[in-house]
Order: sequence, then structure tokens, then C-alpha cells
Amino acid sequence: MISASPRMRATTSDLAGLRQRIRALESGGAAPLRVLPFGLAAVDAALPGGGLALGALHEVMGAGPDEEDGAVAAAFAAGILGRLSRQRGAAILWCCAGDDLYGPGLAGYGLPAQRLILARCRGDDEILWAMEEGVRSAALAAVLGEIGALPPAAGRRLQLAGEASGVTSFVLRRWRTGTAAARQRATPSAAATRWRLAAAPSRDDGVGVGIPLWQVELLRCRGGAPDSWLMEEGDATGHVALAAALVDRPAAPRRRAG
Repeated sequence: MISASPRMRATTSDLAGLRQRIRALESGGAAPLRVLPFGLAAVDAALPGGGLALGALHEVMGAGPDEEDGAVAAAFAAGILGRLSRQRGAAILWCCAGDDLYGPGLAGYGLPAQRLILARCRGDDEILWAMEEGVRSAALAAVLGEIGALPPAAGRRLQLAGEASGVTSFVLRRWRTGTAAARQRATPSAAATRWRLAAAPSRDDGVGVGIPLWQVELLRCRGGAPDSWLMEEGDATGHVALAAALVDRPAAPRRRAG
């Protein structure tokens, strides 16, 4: 039997190194993608690297009547921001023009007030400026801005600033009219992902008002595939769960009357 020469043998480490170099070339030489997994196999499988890209720009928005308030989208983002804050041990910068942000509500989804810095701005231009300044600061865990319009140039600046600092940014889209929403949805974006969320009918748990559910759509994902899921509303840990997992759970114990 003829054995291969040392030069012809490819070890496991050699192959792993080669694959890593190929991935780096394919991504323009960028560093390996860092992500925040959702911990849900179906969701993480749809995202490159197995989770939400860190140091990147992401969009979240409501659906239908919630396109103006973005309440469900804000709750979804708050859970992610709370997890990032705990992971990095740093605060979150939230930039907005309105006065309808409800602190106890954010805390209920995993983002307590002591981890939050609120920047009150006068319109989208100031919000985008504050966001960019925040993303450039490695002292923050993440930045969110509530805006209507996201000019392509501003989105690219946020994306590039995040790549340099490692700070993740989110834009919570809020539109005052259906016409503005339709126009802005069609505008190209530099965001790595675009999410749309709506409240769904709650699932009966046999106890009270039922389990609140969200319809979560991944509309766009750079390097990934669009998808949608029915999820349970996030909790104070910032985590969400797929509603389909409920069928495998034991029934909740019923309370005795009296």
C-alpha cells in the first residue's frame, strides 16, 4: 500500500483553516460574524451565523394599525436590547422625539430603566445624528432610534460605524400615515435585517386571558432567508419562544376557586 506524503495529507485543522480563509474572502476579508442567538433553532437557522448580527444595523416595524405606534416592535426590540445590555455590562441609548415611551413596559420585556439612557430629540435628523454618535461609542451596548425616514446614506453610516465599534443599532420605524409607510417600506436599506411584528390572537391557557402571541416576520436578511413565526410574547428575561412549542408542554395547573 502506498502512503500519502506529508505534503499530501490534509489534517482537520488545515481544512478548518482553509474554510475560514474562504469565508473571509467571500465576505471581503471581514472578521467572523458575531451574533446574538435567539435560542430558537428555527429562527437562528434563518440568520447567517446562527443569530442576530452584532455591530450591525437592524430595522423593526409594526404592521397595520401598529405602524404608527410600533408597540409590539418596541417590545420585541426591548427584549433584544436588554439581553445585549446584560451581555456587555453597558447601557442602551434610546433616541426618540415623542414622550410615549413607557419605562415599566420596557422593564417587563427585559430592559430596566437603570440600563437605559433616553435622548429626547427634535425629529428624524437629530435622532439619526444622536444614533450615529452613540454607535461610535464603545461604552454603549446598543443604540435604538425611533424614526420615520431612513435615508440610504444615513443607514450606511450607521452600518459602517457599528462595524468599527461593535455597537449594534436598531431603527424602530414609526409612520404617521399609510402613504408614508408604503413609500418608506419600498426604500432600499443598509440594514442587515428587517423585521415586522403584529399582535396575534392569544392562545387559551385554561386559566385567564390566555398567552399573548406575536406574529414575527423576517422580511429581509442579508445572507439569509425571509421567514415568519408565531411567537409567545417576550418575558422579563428578554427571551421569546415559538408558540408551536406549547403543544409539547404539560397543561398549566388550574387554580382552585375560593
